[in-house]
Amino acid sequence: MTDLVLTTFDWVPETPRGHVRDLRVRWALEEAGLPYRVESVPFRDRKAGHYVHQPFGQVPWLVDGDISIFETGAILLHLGERSDKLIPTDPHGRALVTEWTFAALNSIEMASVPWSIMIFSGFPADTPARKPLDAFLKARVQHMEPILLQREWLAGPFSIADILMADVLRLIDRFDGLAEQPACRAYIARATARPAFRKALADQMAHFARAD
Repeated sequence: MTDLVLTTFDWVPETPRGHVRDLRVRWALEEAGLPYRVESVPFRDRKAGHYVHQPFGQVPWLVDGDISIFETGAILLHLGERSDKLIPTDPHGRALVTEWTFAALNSIEMASVPWSIMIFSGFPADTPARKPLDAFLKARVQHMEPILLQREWLAGPFSIADILMADVLRLIDRFDGLAEQPACRAYIARATARPAFRKALADQMAHFARAD
């Protein structure tokens, strides 16, 4: 088995700490028990080599032997090929995980990212530009509520779909976007109580704190 190398920034400001997306990969690696090491690239001075691995200058990316892969959804699908703790081996189970993986990224995160950027930027709730984003996000999370009311995890056993969905919902909850969705909040609590998440979060926070 080749070494897995996860690359993230050497430092980020305090506000996004705990939400930088290398957390999702750390979490998956911890759930699967796959050995890995973490390397860093500069946050402030992004070199040409960074863009070779991640063409948008973002993080993370994962190197697995001669494979370098970016985008957290793609990385987690790749890791799922290594461990049935992340994706089940039966076709039905794999299909469920795949569809919910894309739902987390395309249906929920697509709505949450512009909304959270507005909040990070300090736009108050009565800003005209925020109102359609609030409505769009509310409609999406309302659809998640009855689903999570009936399921412990999205696709049967815990999987990469839950890593992604829980992390997406976690950012929404940070800004009280789930005040009317108790099942969503209970789902986040279940997911973030897992030892693998707790270790991944602690490791990320310690990684960035070392650069202060």
